[in-house]
Amino acid sequence: MSPDEARRPPTAQQFVLAELRRAITTGRLRPGTPIRQDALAEELQVSRVPLREALKTLEGEGLVTYKAHKGYCVAVLSLDDLREVYRIRELLEEEAVRHAVARLTDDDLDRLESAQEEVERAAAAGDVSAMATANRLFHMTLFDLAGLPRLARLIRTLWDTTDAYRSMYYGDAGNRERVVKEHRTTLDALRRRAADEAVATLNVHRDHAVAELESLLARPS
Repeated sequence: MSPDEARRPPTAQQFVLAELRRAITTGRLRPGTPIRQDALAEELQVSRVPLREALKTLEGEGLVTYKAHKGYCVAVLSLDDLREVYRIRELLEEEAVRHAVARLTDDDLDRLESAQEEVERAAAAGDVSAMATANRLFHMTLFDLAGLPRLARLIRTLWDTTDAYRSMYYGDAGNRERVVKEHRTTLDALRRRAADEAVATLNVHRDHAVAELESLLARPS
């Protein structure tokens, strides 16, 4: 890719898609929220055409749903949906972690440490949005180190479907503290190239999130 191509702005559809996905995964647009296309088009200063195309893409990813005469709204997960997503994640993420551990360099560990420092700063400040972003960077940095880009893309898609709920999870100070400790335990295992320990720690980390998210989803709306 040439420098000019790298600087080229995204298409309107790509721009809208990125903005909508960010609003959903950070919890700004919460599950069940109707998507007002006129208001969004005005806010993003785009026409309805790229907005409609972006919504169709998000519908395919499971982030929004469409009902006749009602339009689009942010998808609401059922408990079964949540459990299925996390079970698939468990399978795929173990594969990514084992491949990543086999390839880890000291520079890679420095990158993970830097990402974790961002998690800890956000946790200490109680900044839920920043923590969600930093947490995702920490995990995706690890998964990308596997050198399996298709696998990493699948994992990202699964994360997208539950990110809005994960932001709710970080609203609790105890949960933020738990995440920091579990990340630190994971980093320790990674430094020792202990793949089994890293996988086990991340399984516990994931299970804690599932239990809390199940509680959130079980509450009356």
